[in-house]
Amino acid sequence: MTDGTVRLTARITGVVQGVGFRYWTARKADELLLTGTVRNDHDGSVRLLAEGSAADVDRLVKWLQSTQAPGHVEKVDFELSDGTGEFDDFRIVG
Repeated sequence: MTDGTVRLTARITGVVQGVGFRYWTARKADELLLTGTVRNDHDGSVRLLAEGSAADVDRLVKWLQSTQAPGHVEKVDFELSDGTGEFDDFRIVG
């Protein structure tokens, strides 16, 4: 782990494209001081990489699974691993 950070790798499915999902996810990540990226995939899902404290990453996962996330999230498949420290900020990349 890099400075006690964890990495969230997630695939979010449902109605998550064309509804501001990436924008609001990036704002939530900024609010939680997370770094990483979010992007649309060709299959209609959204891919997310986020790094930060375990507590803040958990807050993001809970938000993604809540009705507060934009659109209609059907499923959040995710895994946690050690943070790499490769990101300086949080960005929408595609």
